[in-house]
Amino acid sequence: MINKKIFFLVFLSTTILASSKVGTAVYRWAEIETGARAIGMAGSQVASGNGISAIAYNPASLGFINGNQIYVSKSSYLAGTSHNTLAFGTAISSSDFVGAHLYYFDSGEMMETTEIDPEGTGQGFKFTGLLLRLSYTKQLTDRLKLGGTFKYFNEKTTSADLSMNSVAFDIGSNFDTGIFGMVLGMCISNLGPDARYSGVGLDVQQEDDQQKKTEYFPIPLTFRVGIMNNIIGSDDKSAYMMPGHRLTVSMDAINPLDYKLNGSFGMEYAWKELIFARLGSHLNHDTAGISAGFGIMYNNFAIDFGWADYEILENTWQLGLSFDF
Repeated sequence: MINKKIFFLVFLSTTILASSKVGTAVYRWAEIETGARAIGMAGSQVASGNGISAIAYNPASLGFINGNQIYVSKSSYLAGTSHNTLAFGTAISSSDFVGAHLYYFDSGEMMETTEIDPEGTGQGFKFTGLLLRLSYTKQLTDRLKLGGTFKYFNEKTTSADLSMNSVAFDIGSNFDTGIFGMVLGMCISNLGPDARYSGVGLDVQQEDDQQKKTEYFPIPLTFRVGIMNNIIGSDDKSAYMMPGHRLTVSMDAINPLDYKLNGSFGMEYAWKELIFARLGSHLNHDTAGISAGFGIMYNNFAIDFGWADYEILENTWQLGLSFDF
């Protein structure tokens, strides 16, 4: 397990080395797919996201809340790591929506190694990440929603007592084209300053009597665009009308500045908006493959489960619970 964990963390922090874009970015853990519905659809949520859990992909998703919504999730991620969320969104008027989304990443306990003790010092440590999103969405027309998110990042390593803090912004839109139910979504994520580590672990004097410092690294600026269409549905916006049934198809293109262009494809079938089945596939991704999931809605309470295959890095899953009131 330790070897897998080390391999995964190296992969997470140096993913960009596999692409032609040379550089390094921080807070890679914050780019992990979250939201059980989203995971079941391979993360294709830029246009199809419809609640507080989807603001990680597009803040305009907040504009689909009716009243109030609470969301919590628990996951089992790669190599013994985990990430969990707690979120709340509300409609403060018929066209204004606000929400808060708290995301926590935990690497789990790992063995500390040094140049002197490459086999381990006998001490353990772990790496944690906290991301707070505060979002606002405005419905400008019955077909257009615009949203923005303020993000606060906090990253810590326990062994060296190091931390890194930064802020960034996301801007997104959701537009119903009015053409056979086609919906377009766009989002620019992580607009913000570079970040670097600080803390007691860097209080080491160099030979020239200068304090040790780390370099500044950029937050992974990411461009997303997505399309969504209800192939089957209960209204005239769908390509084919079939009361009680809905089949949604979505596709996203994702262009991180520190990684190669990739994408995702997802489908969701709903029976009377009570039972849901999902399927997805990651496109041009180094490790992520197919995904699947399901959901059940009863009296405004929903339970969702998402699963994804990361090939040599194991499978992952997330369980999500939401309540609308």
